[in-house]
Amino acid sequence: MRHASVGDLPDQYRPHDEPEAAADAPRDVVAAASALLASPGLVVLHSGPGGGRSTALARLGAAFRGPVFAGGGLASLPAEPGFALARAVRVRLPAHDPALLAEAVRSRVRAGLLLLDDLQWADPATLAALVPLAAHCRVAVALRTPHRLPAPAVAALRSAAAGWLAVPPLDADAAAALAGRVAPGLPPAALADVVRRAGGAPLAVVTLARQAAAGRRVGSDPPAPPGRDAEQVGYAVATALADLTRPARTAMAALGLLGRPAPAAVLGTGVDELVDAGLVTVATDEPVVAPVSPYVAEIAAGLLDDAGRRALHRRLADLVPHTEAVRHLAAAGDAPAAYRRALAAAPAAGSTGARADLLLTACALPGVEPEPAVRVAAARAALACGRPGAAVRVLTTPEPLGIEPDLLRAEALLQLGDLAAARAVAVRVPDAADAEQLATRDRILLLAQLGTDPAAASGMAARLAARYGPEPAHPGLRAALAAVRAADREPGWEAALASAAATAGTAGDPLTARWSAWLLVESLIADGRLVEAGQAAEAAERTCAADLAYSWQTRFLAARLWCAALRGGLPALPPDEAVRRANDLLDRTVPRPARGYAVAAASLVEADGGLLGPARARLARTPEATADPVLDWVDREAAWLDGQPERAIAPPPAGPTLVDGLRQITARWAAYDAGRDAAANGRTDGTAAAPGGATGRPPPVSRTLAAWDTPGGDPAGFTQAAADWRDLAVREEVRCLLAAGLHEPDPTRGVATLLAAEQRAEEAGLVVLLGRTRRALRRHAVRRDRRGGRADGELTDREREVLRLVAAGEPTRRIAGRLGISGETVETHVRSGMRKLGARTRTEAAARALETL
Repeated sequence: MRHASVGDLPDQYRPHDEPEAAADAPRDVVAAASALLASPGLVVLHSGPGGGRSTALARLGAAFRGPVFAGGGLASLPAEPGFALARAVRVRLPAHDPALLAEAVRSRVRAGLLLLDDLQWADPATLAALVPLAAHCRVAVALRTPHRLPAPAVAALRSAAAGWLAVPPLDADAAAALAGRVAPGLPPAALADVVRRAGGAPLAVVTLARQAAAGRRVGSDPPAPPGRDAEQVGYAVATALADLTRPARTAMAALGLLGRPAPAAVLGTGVDELVDAGLVTVATDEPVVAPVSPYVAEIAAGLLDDAGRRALHRRLADLVPHTEAVRHLAAAGDAPAAYRRALAAAPAAGSTGARADLLLTACALPGVEPEPAVRVAAARAALACGRPGAAVRVLTTPEPLGIEPDLLRAEALLQLGDLAAARAVAVRVPDAADAEQLATRDRILLLAQLGTDPAAASGMAARLAARYGPEPAHPGLRAALAAVRAADREPGWEAALASAAATAGTAGDPLTARWSAWLLVESLIADGRLVEAGQAAEAAERTCAADLAYSWQTRFLAARLWCAALRGGLPALPPDEAVRRANDLLDRTVPRPARGYAVAAASLVEADGGLLGPARARLARTPEATADPVLDWVDREAAWLDGQPERAIAPPPAGPTLVDGLRQITARWAAYDAGRDAAANGRTDGTAAAPGGATGRPPPVSRTLAAWDTPGGDPAGFTQAAADWRDLAVREEVRCLLAAGLHEPDPTRGVATLLAAEQRAEEAGLVVLLGRTRRALRRHAVRRDRRGGRADGELTDREREVLRLVAAGEPTRRIAGRLGISGETVETHVRSGMRKLGARTRTEAAARALETL
């Protein structure tokens, strides 16, 4: 009859607190221990706190064919003679004599298995009895490292042990799978952070995953208030660290405060003890110490009292680079020293982003009043990194700071889109200011005018060009004049913006350079020049990445993803890759323009591929979906694709941009589907759009609308428009061919056009449009068998499961975590499903798989 399992001990970590199959890592060590216990002997399983040794011990007992006697030591009773053995066999034992104690236990265990957990808390009598017991019984014990067992007792156990086995940590895939089961739906970034910080300790993985799912602040200094899980793992770590010497505990706490590996010289004399305990590793190529589990190091730091933490922060500040020293001095409560160190480190910062962080930190220190020059430098660096909100905050003071701070504040407000406030601040700059300041003022006023009254801005630009010259020496003003030329689409506006960006970069004005590049990208997108826009965005993205200007970098990346999604792919960036990268981007904190483009890119590709539910759900979760023209069109387009034309019939009045034209085209389709006059629905002026871009729209848009606005529809016009769209957006090419086939009175020509639409839709994986095209073909008695499974058979259960998660909008990394497999395995299942379903893209495969689920 089996006795109580190890997991029933009330004050220990219980394996059943984890989901089933969570502790996959101990399987090999369990198999090795089982082999060693084929005959009487002693096996020791050891690991760090929360490392899974209790789980391994319990699995070892579950795998044993015979009676199991499970017990263990307790932290509260380490001196009670024979206590651990008495708990296992459930009788009083003669603990005063080790020989009698061993015989009494042997007579009850016999051919069974004796399991003792938490040997580090066992009493001396139990330790002494284990050696003679091992000669007659199968004994397995779990030992936490570090521990304070006497060296002679450890030596005796080692000499008697048939195996001294380390319980391996979970690898990254197993840890991600465990975290995914504990907290389904964790974003990839959060999942990766859980895996990184847990260091393979199962208990830490469970705790961090639950904290992340609950939205708790983790990794803070001091740590966030613990819940039940955090208290459990914190207790396990705290009791383990208590068995270390003070230098070792201090070194571990220092790693937690640093948040990164560190040279042994920084950590002090306790490193060797930490290595022996298995809590840290030392790189072989350089003497850098890293914690096995960063979370354990964070807990070690959290165990310090306030005075001890401040003292350690202050000591570390003298041992680390200046950029880190600022944080440590601030945490130590020495704000004046942190301020001085930040100012000293800022000029030598390796990037604009690092410089901005230092200066903004200096301006936010409690009890320190930054000098106006420091505020100005911080605001300038923040603007260069695309952080206008931080620039406004640092320049907002009860008393005016002067002309230059006012100009920077006005620039920041301009970047935030508050044109009225920007103008109000800029007009305060007097005409007596110096030439540089006047040029900056005029730039802000010109751009504010451009945003509110483009016609008046053209006249203002002419006056400024007469005053400063057509290409002013001031980079910002030159870029503003180029912006007006771009708004008016004057000949050579692209070269003017590119030249302004290059000039600003050479002159050391990164803000103007990035702003000009962004305006170039957006203007090219508005004109439908998606390949050029994608190339310009990629070049600017690389420049921003090199300077750690994360905010600007994400804008350019998101714009490139949108170009790829709308066009049907760009060189080296197919639609599926655009969706994957867009989803990764949306798991992070990004500026509003970047979020808008990323949401639009992912939603459009998914909607076209038949994943209308995930696409529309994402759009519904995006607050700015109705205010952003791009998101508004994608939202209306998804509704139309989903068979709800009434949601797309009446868009706002058309403008000159590509997206405005697409909104009008979708409105025409929605009116057509609803049985209304499509031409009358879209026009706001009662006239037909002239072909060839006479309205200022991209030519394909104008030609498409002209075909719609011709009474009864113009099949020839739709066909010409399809040719215009071919190198711009394949989905719009298909829609024009479909419209031509639907409006063509000659059945022969209509079928030929619809067949061309079918071919293009199938090649591009446009599942919904392909279905509409085939329905139109059926009206002409032309039927197509859907591409079905190939010779290699039906979808497997795993392939269906993977494709179901793809259909739900889950990226590869999150699918891998939820299913407990690697990302490469996920991609293998996706490719296999695509092959079997005859799908061109993963999105199409997911949509087709949904039909069979």
